[in-house]
Amino acid sequence: ERDAWVQALSSAVNASIEPQVLVAHSLGCALTVWWAAMGMPGVDDKRRVKAAMLVAPPDVNRPEFPAPSFSPMPTGSLPFPSLVVASDNDPWCELSVSEGWAKSWGAKFHQIGAKGHINGESGLGAWEQGQDWLATLSHCF
Repeated sequence: ERDAWVQALSSAVNASIEPQVLVAHSLGCALTVWWAAMGMPGVDDKRRVKAAMLVAPPDVNRPEFPAPSFSPMPTGSLPFPSLVVASDNDPWCELSVSEGWAKSWGAKFHQIGAKGHINGESGLGAWEQGQDWLATLSHCF
């Protein structure tokens, strides 16, 4: 349920001492966007999140999506710099949908080719390119 996940994310952010870069995959992307759209409820200092890397956001708006409390996906600008990474053959989301969300969120967008849901089955191993993007995002702010 979305509200329980939002509360858990707020608790984790509050527990951090240093500003953090959030890294989210799949439903974690929807969580991050919902959490931001809700105004980061319960977070003591909104500056604790300096950026977010959102990998393989799922299309939560699909009627058959298994977590309906995350629908519809918010489309407002995120309050922190962000990067969306998507695959052109992700079974959970069409590339054009991910790209549209990235634009509405004010996020940079990287399409990495045919890598499915960008997970362990994608053959990326340690995924050096993703690590490089994360390092760049982390050191820019």
